[in-house]
Amino acid sequence: MLRLNINEVKTHFSKYLTKLRNGYTILLGKRKTPIAEIRPIKSENRGPRPIGLDKGRFVVPKNINDPLADWLLDLFEGKEPK
Repeated sequence: MLRLNINEVKTHFSKYLTKLRNGYTILLGKRKTPIAEIRPIKSENRGPRPIGLDKGRFVVPKNINDPLADWLLDLFEGKEPK
């Protein structure tokens, strides 16, 4: 467990994120008074995701690569539709 003050964590945040990933716990204090504990989140390592989980659940339309309609492009660009 690391005991650190807020200013130290703010200054070297990325360094302490690395420590968290390696399993350390940080006791965060302000003026030597503990105020919070920062612990790493336990991740579920499920291995690589299989390909094709949604096979047969939807169909990709044949015109997927066609240009978008002008009115739709206008909406993406924040213009008023014609």
